[in-house]
Amino acid sequence: MATIKIKQIKSKIGAPHDQKDTLASLGLRKISQVVEHEDTPSIRGMIRKVRHLVTVIE
Repeated sequence: MATIKIKQIKSKIGAPHDQKDTLASLGLRKISQVVEHEDTPSIRGMIRKVRHLVTVIE
């Protein structure tokens, strides 16, 4: 299956607790950190929830 790279571009300070948990689930802790995940519907849903804090590098 294909993989996607996700990069955190904004701080999680001031974000609601559920969005902070979503970033943690994706493995993102710092700005400019990049993680790689399988391209699944559940990962896409998490990205959609925090789309204002992350960018997808394909």
